[in-house]
Amino acid sequence: MLRILKAAWILFWAILLTLILFLPIVIAALIGKRGDAAFHGTQVYAWIILKVCGIRLRVRGREHIQPNQRYVILSNHASYFDPPALVLALGLQYRWVIKKELRKVPLFGLALETSRNLFIDRSKGSDALESIKQGVAQLPEGTGILLFPEGTRSIDGQLLPFRKGGFVIAKDGELPILPVTIRGSHERLPKGRAAFSAGDIEIVAHPPVSTEHRSLEELMREVRQTIGSAL
Repeated sequence: MLRILKAAWILFWAILLTLILFLPIVIAALIGKRGDAAFHGTQVYAWIILKVCGIRLRVRGREHIQPNQRYVILSNHASYFDPPALVLALGLQYRWVIKKELRKVPLFGLALETSRNLFIDRSKGSDALESIKQGVAQLPEGTGILLFPEGTRSIDGQLLPFRKGGFVIAKDGELPILPVTIRGSHERLPKGRAAFSAGDIEIVAHPPVSTEHRSLEELMREVRQTIGSAL
């Protein structure tokens, strides 16, 4: 019964916040040239969701982040709590690279689209990656992107194999990679469960990794080792 009540609680707040914040976020996205105000609207959503679920956010490594620097941010992914935690923790303006299926979610998908996030159709392979690279090049100065290189949530919290897309975007765009480790989110809301548990989630920002004069294989190996070292 408690699990059902917890699942209903988080669903209630997710729907309520979507209904309340949808219009302000869309208006802010349409009026603002950069989309920064819309991003701040998602931070409000994230703060409330974590608060009502009893999630305490801990952040380490902010000294490694240079404000207004455009990064390709790569993070592990094990829970639906990961996106709101990252939105609040990094202190950066960025946009998401999101699977295209989320565009179809009522209101939520439209808010994501008008906020200038980038959608990817993974079935189109290299064509999809090329469109993302073009989208990144058109983002405002100082606005990065965030991807989950595993491509999906890990069911046990351990790292899955990394996909190369984010590394290709960083290398071709000559952008530094910001590796980020999320700890504790799997315990708070594991994949396959709707009931959450209150507690800490820790975000660890690692020193940026330069993509200059580095092979794709070297970058993937180093970033994966860095993210895994803090798990």
